[in-house]
Amino acid sequence: MSESIWSFELEKHKKIKPGTLLLAEPFMEDENFKRAVILVGKHDKDGTHGFLLNKPIKLRVQDLLNNFPLDFDAKLFLGGPVGTDIIQTLHNQGSLLPDSMQISDGVFWGGDFEQIKKHIRQGNLKTQHIRFYLGYSGWSSGQIEEELNDNSWIIAEGEANEAIFYSETNNLWQSILNKMGGIYKTMAKYPESPILN
Repeated sequence: MSESIWSFELEKHKKIKPGTLLLAEPFMEDENFKRAVILVGKHDKDGTHGFLLNKPIKLRVQDLLNNFPLDFDAKLFLGGPVGTDIIQTLHNQGSLLPDSMQISDGVFWGGDFEQIKKHIRQGNLKTQHIRFYLGYSGWSSGQIEEELNDNSWIIAEGEANEAIFYSETNNLWQSILNKMGGIYKTMAKYPESPILN
């Protein structure tokens, strides 16, 4: 990244915890995470687990799950490069799915798929309530901290519910940086390649 425009020095007072959003630094070259917005679902001594929020894929949930209601136009995203044989969910209906885990205000992870299908059929779960993710993003113990120190990630706080359920995914990275203001608003305008800067 360009010299002294931004560094982890601006981030180090922030804490990673479930519900935190990680935004890829503007010039990240890793194709898996270029302009990525990741929701942290778990962060502890064993490592970090999260979901890419802005990588929709063309498959439908019905293409991958048996007996899934055919008329439910669920959004399906690539959650990350790990475990792409697993579908996981984020939703805002924790009272309907008590076996799910609350990540942050209004954001829940998981739930029994039979119960999810039942509530969809009964009209209790609608497309604005739930997102489906193929795979996840994972880091071993200490790895995300190393990447933060290498200026690979920007930490955003307090945006998870809006980012998942109420935002357009095609410009989510820019939108969150713009809301953060200051240097982050400037970064939202950076081209993907530093040579175009």
